[in-house]
Amino acid sequence: MEKFITVNRIFDSLPEDVWKLWSESENVKQWWGPDSFTCPLATMDFREGGISLVAMKYPEEMGDQISYCIWAYTSILPFKCIEYIQNLSDKNGVKQNPVSVSMPSDFPEDVRTVVEFIAFENGKTEVIITEYADFGQMTHFAKLGLEQCIDKAKLILTK
Repeated sequence: MEKFITVNRIFDSLPEDVWKLWSESENVKQWWGPDSFTCPLATMDFREGGISLVAMKYPEEMGDQISYCIWAYTSILPFKCIEYIQNLSDKNGVKQNPVSVSMPSDFPEDVRTVVEFIAFENGKTEVIITEYADFGQMTHFAKLGLEQCIDKAKLILTK
């Protein structure tokens, strides 16, 4: 199995504008979660050492449940790079073992996530997201979900 997944997209926006998609609660709520999923909660503590709590609501046909995760920021280089450890959590932001929240036994507990912002002279920005973890049997779905998230993020800036 792969030990990481990477997704990249070119945004027709400056890095400062794309950056807000990851740093501001109202923006995260618009793109976090794959297609048909929503984000009812994004409590952002966007700073090195900070921890954000985000929720993902499943569509009705998939149980209408809400899952939570935390993003613990390890490095923030403004308009260049965001690094954080992603963990599944309860609604209070307490880290949970993936198996205890109905994930497969080979789902990773810690997912090191790196979001890079590369500025182009033409006012565009490439975003590269790499999640460093072995997602086991969920690898395909993890990559698909990440692709759908970044595509939703890209749409926010085209409105």
